[in-house]
Amino acid sequence: MSQGTNNILTLLDPDLIAFPDTSHALGDPDGLLAVGGDLTPEWLLAAYRRGIFPWFSDDQPILWWSPSARCVVRPQTLNFSRSLRKVIRQGCYQVTFDRAFEAVMEACAAPRADQAGTWITDEMCDAYQAMHRLGYAHSVETWMDGELVGGLYGLAIGRMFFGESMFHRATDASKVAFAHLARQLSSWGCELIDCQVSNPHTLSLGAEELPRAEFELILRAEVENQGFPTTWPSVPSPGLFDAT
Repeated sequence: MSQGTNNILTLLDPDLIAFPDTSHALGDPDGLLAVGGDLTPEWLLAAYRRGIFPWFSDDQPILWWSPSARCVVRPQTLNFSRSLRKVIRQGCYQVTFDRAFEAVMEACAAPRADQAGTWITDEMCDAYQAMHRLGYAHSVETWMDGELVGGLYGLAIGRMFFGESMFHRATDASKVAFAHLARQLSSWGCELIDCQVSNPHTLSLGAEELPRAEFELILRAEVENQGFPTTWPSVPSPGLFDAT
């Protein structure tokens, strides 16, 4: 578990909010930076402002990560597939913001066929619900006939959005939620949506990878910019897809 000459994993003092430089992250597993600390809003804000995020399972202590390659989406230049635009225009799904944050987190945490367990532990749910009450964490919900069938949640700090997880119970429901999020954030001047680590689903949504140093250069500027609204509108702004 080393990257270069570094083979020491930092143990964090829960009484002192301080992270090591991200250049000290391990190479195997890629990006593991530190262990310990806490999941209070103060800890989470300090972490995300430096491009660090928690990711651990029920049987592990709190683990903090900063991958060498960062998966991101640029909402202002993002183009959606013709098939997804068609689904949105058909109007089968209704999209809302922050109407069912807890339900979205519970759905994201539910067992999935391709996963042995979940990293969205009860501790994580409590932590991000606290961030939601403070106006930092937000959810996007996709509904069909009054039933929640997809969605996502994440954190908004400055002009950055840090995506955490998404789910779907109907075809393209999570993609529709993401598309509306990206267009809304673009209208607010968002530079990047952080998707953390690449996977086929995020890449299908137009994600790319940036080296850690390039990601952090953008991050440092954007988290200090005037942020998005603390209270999001209940539905996306009208006309977001009129030109598609």
